[in-house]
Amino acid sequence: MEELKFSVQSVDLLSSKTGQNRREHHTDLYHGDELIIRRGQTFQMELELNRPFSADTDKLHLDLKTGPLPMVSKGTHVIIPLVEHLEDERWEAKIVKQTGNNIRLSINSPASAVIGLYGLSVTTSSLKGEATATHNSSKNIVMLFNPWCEEDTVFMDDEDERNEYVLNDTGRIYYGTEKQIGARTWNFGQFHEGILDACLFILEKSDMPPSGRGDPVNVVRVISAMINAQDDFGVLIGNWSGDYSDGVSPAAWSSSVEILKKYHSTNGTPVSYGQCWVFSGVTTSVLRCLGIPARSVTNFQSAHDTDVSLTTDVYFDANMEPIDYLNSDSVWNFHVWNDCWMARPDLPPGNGGWQAVDSTPQETSQGTFRCGPASVSAIRSGQVYLKHDTPFVFAEVNSDKIYWQKNLDGTFSQIYSEKKAVGHNISTKAVGSDERADITHLYKHQEGSEEERIAVETASRYGSKPDVYSVPMAEDVSVEVKMEGEGPRMGVDAKLSILVKNQSPHPRQTTLHSQVAVMYYTGVLKGTIKKEEIPVELLPNEEKSIEWVLPYQQYQNQLVDQAALMLTLSGRVSETKQVLANQTTFRLRTPDLIITPLGEAVVGKEMAAKITFTNPLPRMLKNVVFRVEESDTALSPTQTNPPTHFIPSQPGPRKLVASLDCKQLTQVHGVADVVVLEQ
Repeated sequence: MEELKFSVQSVDLLSSKTGQNRREHHTDLYHGDELIIRRGQTFQMELELNRPFSADTDKLHLDLKTGPLPMVSKGTHVIIPLVEHLEDERWEAKIVKQTGNNIRLSINSPASAVIGLYGLSVTTSSLKGEATATHNSSKNIVMLFNPWCEEDTVFMDDEDERNEYVLNDTGRIYYGTEKQIGARTWNFGQFHEGILDACLFILEKSDMPPSGRGDPVNVVRVISAMINAQDDFGVLIGNWSGDYSDGVSPAAWSSSVEILKKYHSTNGTPVSYGQCWVFSGVTTSVLRCLGIPARSVTNFQSAHDTDVSLTTDVYFDANMEPIDYLNSDSVWNFHVWNDCWMARPDLPPGNGGWQAVDSTPQETSQGTFRCGPASVSAIRSGQVYLKHDTPFVFAEVNSDKIYWQKNLDGTFSQIYSEKKAVGHNISTKAVGSDERADITHLYKHQEGSEEERIAVETASRYGSKPDVYSVPMAEDVSVEVKMEGEGPRMGVDAKLSILVKNQSPHPRQTTLHSQVAVMYYTGVLKGTIKKEEIPVELLPNEEKSIEWVLPYQQYQNQLVDQAALMLTLSGRVSETKQVLANQTTFRLRTPDLIITPLGEAVVGKEMAAKITFTNPLPRMLKNVVFRVEESDTALSPTQTNPPTHFIPSQPGPRKLVASLDCKQLTQVHGVADVVVLEQ
């Protein structure tokens, strides 16, 4: 009897809301029974075949395609092979269960995968040379960003914060004036029926190629342009005229759901009308829906700088009457935009974390009404040259109000500058409660502090009026940070030297403001652990080395994986007004494991290796796990405590790699070379 041609009868994506896939991927709140998964995490599906699967003769792979022109080179056509062992960070599938004609696959995706809607097909063949058969799944798969996955650039470490900034579908948006802050409840509704479809539709309507959808910086920038209708038929039309008779008044909305559904159901006809809080509420909905942590943020006394001078300018004539046609910079009572959370591999370290993005159409950026993502940490330090649109957001929260008077010869003189006019009570809903959280300190240093002045002056040098602030009379003091040898070690006080040099024949004095923060390897700062001020007095031509110490007690409970820290120094030389600034990243080195192979290594014969390790911490390590591998092949150690026994599988020069992991200490490893002999 002729054997059946090997083929797939049906595919079950195991996509029910209450099933394992959607629960594990934190997508069980989305309406409907589509398979909605997050990148960088395994999921399962079942295939019903026309006969039992035989690993020896049957071949099978999956194809996922997204966008109008799927291409393997662009990551929009993914070919998923069947493998024996799943490894991280790649597309692959493994059979985890086989019963009769059914097989269950576990499928893995990389944390950089393109997000969006994928079509699935399964291609089968057998080694008997018969033609391949392809089965197209009638159901699609939606891939989202994954804040739960450490390798995803939108990874957020704190469970309460993920619950708030990704999974909470309601929130509060603040408005009014700084002395009378009002709050309104907003329904973000990101899991509501039809909203995920509407968000995917918005991405489709934008002119971003699908291959760009793997990068959250890119996606956020596109969303900020697509939420306003200016120049790209986006979601909402802005209207500040007071006449809303042919639409809905901006103040009447209290939910994003109706707006997004209306936009989608009319095939992308912009909805009337929005003002800043509506643009922001809709942006929070779309970003949370796609898996990017986001929040609505209100800035009181928010400047609108139209000429990128990074100052808010007010012009008067000779009689001190305002010159209306020049006074285009304005200060809004309040303005609402968004923060979204991601690493910024495109910027220097320390700029990951919260990024400001503003969908209200105020000024164009690279020709389109959009704004962001701008690193909040770059805004705080005045590093406005770090993209995107950092100068604009900087001016909103921290520009000085400069008053100019017209002279008889037509030029203008600066008559007064108001330093605290802009950027007060920056507010967002607190994590886990309906309280207002004040996050002004994330956007700017304490008003009037030297650090805040330095940030304002740093920023304005990159604006269109770089000379508003006096240029320093001389720049003759330098500051650098040095470390001894291979740098600080884990488990003891970390010591660095701050070298301050006076290259002038005059005495100089300054106060260095230092702060050190824990940093993830992605450049996201976790939190400041120590701040201090260091007064420095230098004689003519003197070099001073100041020892800076971070005691073990202060960092022991603060570290995150890869244990990096960033030290930021800033100050101003009293005599010359020169600004000093330095950022140094350092890590706390962990001791190596020492591996000593015992006896000779022969293919197929058990051998042992001794692992030695000295605990550098002044406390006991609990739940320590040792792992030993031979290069290319994971070994199964027969016991976890040293010495480890294992069986080499391949002859020739091999490497033994060992690592140690426990809560208090990560990143400990060692390597030894062995030559494995044939039997």
